[in-house]
Amino acid sequence: MKIKRQNKIVEIISSGDVETQEELIAKLRQEGFEVTQATVSRDIKELGIVKISGKGIKYKYSLPHSARHDSRHISEKYKSILRETVIKVDYAINTVVVNTYPGMAAAAAAAIDGIGNENMIGSLAGDDTIFIVMRSEKLAMEFTENFRTTLGM
Repeated sequence: MKIKRQNKIVEIISSGDVETQEELIAKLRQEGFEVTQATVSRDIKELGIVKISGKGIKYKYSLPHSARHDSRHISEKYKSILRETVIKVDYAINTVVVNTYPGMAAAAAAAIDGIGNENMIGSLAGDDTIFIVMRSEKLAMEFTENFRTTLGM
């Protein structure tokens, strides 16, 4: 349940501006997670989520990669999220295709983006599939092989 909840937190923060814990709690509850403020606070700390300046004088929650925050712990946390959500990974030409359990692609894509790869042009997530565009076929092949090795596939 913790991994699913944390995946949902990553997805919520990645998909829109969240300014307060109360707002995050409300969004989690809308998604069917019965959470307390203490639980969400622990999740925020474990995920390394930070507050950054938003529009005007407002602040919003941000994933560490968005804040240019580098941490080995965060990278391991993202890898853990990927291990729990990814079913298969393959590539064709310069596009990597990642298949996940239903409803988990957005969280997995946010984790992939969070780990970072300068050879990745961008990613697009649906419900259970992620497309990742790499700079070349060779880089797509290397990314796929590394991804499989990292996740023990």
